[in-house]
Amino acid sequence: MGKWGTVALAVAAVVVTACSPSAADDLTDDEAATSTTRTPRITDDSGRPPVTFDPCYDIPDDVMNAAGYDAGKKELADMPMGTYTFLGCTYRDANHIPGVRRGYGINVLSGNVTVAEELEKNGHISSSTRVNGRAALLRIDPSQKATCTYVLQTDFGIVIFNRIEHVDSLTDPPIDEWCQGFEQLVASVEPYLP
Repeated sequence: MGKWGTVALAVAAVVVTACSPSAADDLTDDEAATSTTRTPRITDDSGRPPVTFDPCYDIPDDVMNAAGYDAGKKELADMPMGTYTFLGCTYRDANHIPGVRRGYGINVLSGNVTVAEELEKNGHISSSTRVNGRAALLRIDPSQKATCTYVLQTDFGIVIFNRIEHVDSLTDPPIDEWCQGFEQLVASVEPYLP
């Protein structure tokens, strides 16, 4: 995972809450899914655009449930960094295949850094692509075993989709399988991005 994602995930580990976002404030799922004027939960003092896509509120639960992730157990994290902000949400699936994997974990990080900044940090492990016509990067870091990352451009910055396969064997899957099936999930969420 690149510097932005690594920093954001490190902070997330400290501040993540185990409650569902619906218990964290007074927004209902319907209000969160339909509101386009909601004030961002977190802002920073950087002068960068506010992060207007909040993964835990703006990705419909039924989309994640249909993909095999229990949206009722998603975890949110507030990550103001001072010079940039990431809003994060973690999802897990229980797709246990004995001897192969214990399931997947997905981190969705919405941040007000630019694609150019992301390329500067991780260009050596990223390739340009498109998801539903939207400019994106596919990042595969050989040092991050069984991990696949898509970075999608937005009007405020980027949204990072990072999937980790929790293997259930002594052997890691081959690198050409790390992203297998993940683009379909990212493509199903892309229409909800600004």
